[in-house]
Amino acid sequence: MSVTNETWLTSLNDGLEAVIGAINGVLWGQLLVYLLVAVGIYFTLRLGFIQIRQFRHSVDVLKSGKDVDNGISSYQVFCTSMAARVGTGNMAGVAVALTVGGPGAIFWMWLIALFGMSTAFIESTLAQIYKTKDIDGQYRGGPAYYMEKGLGMRWMGSLFSVFLIIAFGLVFNAVQANTITDALSHSFGFDETIMGIVIVAFSAFFIMGGLRKIAAASAKIVPVMAIGYLAIAMIIVIMNITELPAVLALIVKSAFGWQEAAAGGVAYTIAQAMQSGIARGLFSNEAGMGSAANVAASATPNPNHPASQGFVQMLGVFVDTIVICSASAAMIMLSGVMDQPNAATGISLLQQALTSELGSWTTYFMAAAILLFCFSSIIANYSYAETNVMFLNGNTKKGLFAFRVCVLIMVMFGSVASLPVVWNLADASMGMMALINIVALVMLSKLAIKVIKDYETQLKAGKTPEFDRSKFPELDDLDGAWHPEGTEPVAATATSK
Repeated sequence: MSVTNETWLTSLNDGLEAVIGAINGVLWGQLLVYLLVAVGIYFTLRLGFIQIRQFRHSVDVLKSGKDVDNGISSYQVFCTSMAARVGTGNMAGVAVALTVGGPGAIFWMWLIALFGMSTAFIESTLAQIYKTKDIDGQYRGGPAYYMEKGLGMRWMGSLFSVFLIIAFGLVFNAVQANTITDALSHSFGFDETIMGIVIVAFSAFFIMGGLRKIAAASAKIVPVMAIGYLAIAMIIVIMNITELPAVLALIVKSAFGWQEAAAGGVAYTIAQAMQSGIARGLFSNEAGMGSAANVAASATPNPNHPASQGFVQMLGVFVDTIVICSASAAMIMLSGVMDQPNAATGISLLQQALTSELGSWTTYFMAAAILLFCFSSIIANYSYAETNVMFLNGNTKKGLFAFRVCVLIMVMFGSVASLPVVWNLADASMGMMALINIVALVMLSKLAIKVIKDYETQLKAGKTPEFDRSKFPELDDLDGAWHPEGTEPVAATATSK
């Protein structure tokens, strides 16, 4: 009987793997990559390459957004979104892209990040336009909110919320915990169960504290982990500075098949480089997926205009992919480990590169990097999910404690177990939420572009941009959309609902 049950469970698991794998194949292999690239190009053209024209201004806006009298600053929101974006994908993902697509994949990763910056600008601006306040006076918003308020489609927002909660709130947090315990177990021999309990305890401390505690923690953790990682990369670059021009030339040549033209494999090489680089870039920076927009709405921006947070969030895409992913690529390519027989794959390839250049002590550095990258992702991913749980419950805290407990259970589960079918389900959920978000972005893009151009017009006139809602009759009948600072209506309480 037990054998029969085991066979039945195995067949069920195999069946689920096949179905979910087929869904992911269509979503990520055939549909989303092209859609995300297309909308990125479209928004870039509509905004006149704003990511290049206004890059310096985006840095200025980030600097001016460090301090606010109350609420969450743009800088804290930037760090929270970076905490979610920056993870093992910036390390293992880059190594996979290089292994599958060759050096040319890095070029296409850069290009998709450039276009993705404009998409991130649009979705973050919309998140600010349609933000509202919860019963504690905290700003809430994101795709679910602009789908409900901007499109009048609460069902669409609810569907998005469910997919995001599954992916970011539950499964991806289990994945991050699994990565931490696996790394520490292999590096130091730590017991995975004990480590799981420790991770749950620290996660609970921040998760139970809510969005403001998560934002404050991210503002401290993210600079440390980013600066430390980039410092190691810079040391390796300096050690191999004479090789850097050749590596950059190889990236460009490989992207277009020039390097392999003599071998007759041009079309295959270009296709592999494009698909691998674009896919890894999109997975890393999340531009257009609707995830980072959830926390973008929580900021009190400076200048006091919805578009100012768009400048900040597009800078996040740049730092994630063009800076941090490039650092990983530089360490791997300059070390020459890819050319060695029996070269490792995934994150082991990066570890091999570090060991080759700086010695065996880097094993401990990598363990520390994984710990910081993954733990910060856990608490930031939770913040995304929290906003969507509240959206489903009428912007109240009903059921929030129970959800927090579920998140912690998944963190513990991920620390001691690994079920590929569950991870694949998360990819499918993220794919569905991205698909829904793209539709909403395109439908609401006219308003977003109008708001952004209003900001730029004021900026060119030498003014500090301020949002005048009366210029946008599209918002006249909407409660909870942007109001002058201090006059936003507080969301309905559980009692009034």
